Amino acid sequence: MSNRPRPTVRRRKLGGELRRLREAAGVSLEQAAERIGGEKSKISRQETGRQGVRKLELEALFELYSVTDERLKTALTTLSRESRRKNWWASYGDILGEEFQERLSIESEAVRAQLFQPLLVPGRLQTRAYAEVLIRGAGQGADNAYIESLIDLRTERQRVLQEKEPQVVCLLDEGVLRRAIGGPEVMKGQLQKLLDVNNPPMLSIQVVPFGQGWHAGLDGPFSYPDPMDLDVVGIEYLDGVRYLEEDEPVERYKLAFDQLRASALPSKQSMDLITQVMRDLKKT
Repeated sequence: MSNRPRPTVRRRKLGGELRRLREAAGVSLEQAAERIGGEKSKISRQETGRQGVRKLELEALFELYSVTDERLKTALTTLSRESRRKNWWASYGDILGEEFQERLSIESEAVRAQLFQPLLVPGRLQTRAYAEVLIRGAGQGADNAYIESLIDLRTERQRVLQEKEPQVVCLLDEGVLRRAIGGPEVMKGQLQKLLDVNNPPMLSIQVVPFGQGWHAGLDGPFSYPDPMDLDVVGIEYLDGVRYLEEDEPVERYKLAFDQLRASALPSKQSMDLITQVMRDLKKT
């Protein structure tokens, strides 16, 4: 595993802007490095978001790049300052891997998010009971304190997202509704939560029904968060999530999501289907 620090969303945004300004000004990496008294590699790390930029360095680069827009300078200075701010999940650092911390960083900055899940209710919409079944199942053999910390983390994650109120479109395969995780009672509580939180256009839940047959999401779950105008697609797999940022794959997944949404029931009909599944559970 690489020991290189993962760039945070704010650092990536700041670095991308600094690279754009440097290139627009016709300044080389060597010239920028000389101005801040550093090495060429330091400018490269800053522009890729792998190293922070101090206020004095920013001011020196603004002068070198002939940046006169005060609003832009203020915005980038704020980004630099906030990139050093401790994240809300810092207290869980001992149980979080780097990949999940990257997911939380991207998620916490997203003003919009599009999600597709063919297997499970996404973490941001899970009840505590539903989450506990999943976490305990995945963490068999782990001590109870560790399991409880993971459950608390998921609960805190939901609270933070609710406070930030990003605009979310969540597409679920019908199988998510009918897979009785934890048994009928746990699942009824989970389905009721989906009914309670659905609130278009801020939080729209739509279901791709079994009758649709083939659809664009059969290869697996993915998400399209939109953190601070950075195009990112998250591809989930057994041990984590991989993020894609290149234009071609991002556009491909955008198209897949649009196709999925066209295949899904409208929000009201989706709620009717969830209600019907709840009624079926009550008969068991």
